[in-house]
Amino acid sequence: MTALHDKPSKPSRHFTHALAAGLLASGVSFIPLQASAEVHVCTFPGSPSTALDQAVAREVFKTANVPATFVTHGIDEGDDDGVSLKELGRTLGHDCDVVAGFPRSSVADASGGKMLFSRAYLRSGYVSVEAPDAKPDGAAKTTVAAMYASPAQLIAVQQTGVSFDLENTSEQTVNAVASGHAQRAIVWYPAVVAFGLAHPQQRFTVAPTTSPYADWHLVFAFGPNGKALQKRVDAALATMSANGKLADLTRSWALPDAQATLIGPDVHATRNAYRDGPETPSLVHDIVMRTADNNTGHGGFIKVSTDAATDAPSFDRLQADHGKTLYASSCAKCHGGALQGVTAPALRGPAFAPAQNAHLTIGGIFGYMSTNMPADRPGKLKDQDYADIMAFLLYSNGYQPGSGKLTADGARSSATKLTAGPAH
Repeated sequence: MTALHDKPSKPSRHFTHALAAGLLASGVSFIPLQASAEVHVCTFPGSPSTALDQAVAREVFKTANVPATFVTHGIDEGDDDGVSLKELGRTLGHDCDVVAGFPRSSVADASGGKMLFSRAYLRSGYVSVEAPDAKPDGAAKTTVAAMYASPAQLIAVQQTGVSFDLENTSEQTVNAVASGHAQRAIVWYPAVVAFGLAHPQQRFTVAPTTSPYADWHLVFAFGPNGKALQKRVDAALATMSANGKLADLTRSWALPDAQATLIGPDVHATRNAYRDGPETPSLVHDIVMRTADNNTGHGGFIKVSTDAATDAPSFDRLQADHGKTLYASSCAKCHGGALQGVTAPALRGPAFAPAQNAHLTIGGIFGYMSTNMPADRPGKLKDQDYADIMAFLLYSNGYQPGSGKLTADGARSSATKLTAGPAH
């Protein structure tokens, strides 16, 4: 048995966990492996859970009696909008046979397809974090921090009566709370643990969030030819679960109890229940959000409206078809080719357009989309292009095309609540 060890590879730029989630979509090809061959293990560069992922991988492959080697920086950073399938293909077919620390969600990724996955070794998710020792004042008292273009942002914008400080990394998001720049943060829980390990005297109070985008699991990911290896990894995880080794490895990274919990220098040694966690309704009433510029941290304000419903604006089929083309090039990377959600939420189905009791308006969606999307270059499209994408979204959710063309002004001013239309 060969011990798991580090193997240097090409350098990598910084990479944030949430932007990687689910981007290893179903078309990515891994090199074929025999289960007995040496396995090259990759993790996501910059992920807050890397230390855990590597520790679990070492024990898993030791238990499975599979020789394994870490490939350092085997997965490149990609751009500010995450890692594309093309970029992953350049490395996964050569350097990586398995990915440790692959984050999966039942509603927010589209990684099912041809890829294979192990059983989960950690249930994790997005939590609400405060720093009881911090003293936010002024606007910071009503500010919530979240990482830009991540599930944290999707959860944060569902809350009312607050402004939002959108940061570029999960570490910066936690630090916004620790430094008093925000009252609290919505953040992936391993980022809280990693921040605490780097700043052992920092104390946080942690509470659950209520959102379909909050719940995630960490697994091992394999290519379509990795079934034999997947079975051995699953068997090893089952053994480690039975003998307590998995619990020992993941204890400090496990989500707190359902009630809010104090996290400090003795992480998880004391579990003090206090107030319940903040509820996050399915969407918001008149959100005002401060968005950070990617370089300077300065930003403006965006308002998402959910006013009373009126008739849906008209659109025609040709512009819906054009919107589909624009969506494929500018939106599908995060929201999925079939609008099923990847790292960003699904844009069709009951989570987006419920049959009744909708909270989000067409104008609210359009205003948010045209100001904040695509995540790599917000507002880069023309107004009419955004309107065409909106027409495609309406059509995809059951709205029927008509003879009138949807304009940006018409979409922006629509107070119609988005509910699933009749099937077309």
